[in-house]
Amino acid sequence: MKIKVEQTAQYLKDIFPNLPEFVIVLGSGLKKIVDEVQNKIVIPYDQIPNFPKVTVQGHGGDLIYGTLAGKSVLIMSGRFHYYEGYSMQEVTLPMRVFGVLGIKNVILSNASGGVNLNFKVGDVMLIRDHINMMPEHPLRGENIDQWGPRFVDMSQPYDKHFLNSAINYCQNQNIHVHQGVYLALQGPTFEPPAEYGMIKNMGADTVGMSTVPEVIVARHMGLRVFALSVITDLGGPHLEVPVSHEEVLHAADVAMPKVIAIVKHVIETN
Repeated sequence: MKIKVEQTAQYLKDIFPNLPEFVIVLGSGLKKIVDEVQNKIVIPYDQIPNFPKVTVQGHGGDLIYGTLAGKSVLIMSGRFHYYEGYSMQEVTLPMRVFGVLGIKNVILSNASGGVNLNFKVGDVMLIRDHINMMPEHPLRGENIDQWGPRFVDMSQPYDKHFLNSAINYCQNQNIHVHQGVYLALQGPTFEPPAEYGMIKNMGADTVGMSTVPEVIVARHMGLRVFALSVITDLGGPHLEVPVSHEEVLHAADVAMPKVIAIVKHVIETN
């Protein structure tokens, strides 16, 4: 894995004019932010050594370098998931590459199911903490000391400065957002009502199938993390509402103006 990560990092380093200041990882249906990027360099995943392939509708398959909100950024238009059959090492390989390149800031987005009774479809939640219920841990195995410590402090997985900056901006601009806890499950099934109830009882506000492994690896490598969820469906023990991936993509599309405004602010002011 170390050899693969270093190979991939060197390949990308030879392409970028400058080191990106931020990496942005786009979740399901959140590709429209790419339209905001100027001076794009588009690198298809299938041209990048050791990169997995995207198999999920609504996820792109390109790494995009360019300028957003006055800063150089690198966007993953499409991510990799454990449920696609990849190992956690493969899922988080891009985050390892970004860390080896020396990028310091990460913005993660996802589509998630809401279990908080105050949430509505199309709402945005700023993630302040998470619960990891994935069946495999991305740091399992021999630790590579060059990348980070064996035991990683996760007392502040999400950067408080980024979070507070986003909160203040939303308050000043009258942008309605929530704050809360994201719980990660393996997927790929949407949860049944009883599981939604369990998730709520565990203290989470949303549930999804990504993000947490990337956050863990980012923190292992000392990267600062900001993350947000778009609420694309609702669930609970007394709700039996059918959910489809198409509905998830539509809800993500509705929330995009908020997401773009918040992401651009965090980049511009940090």
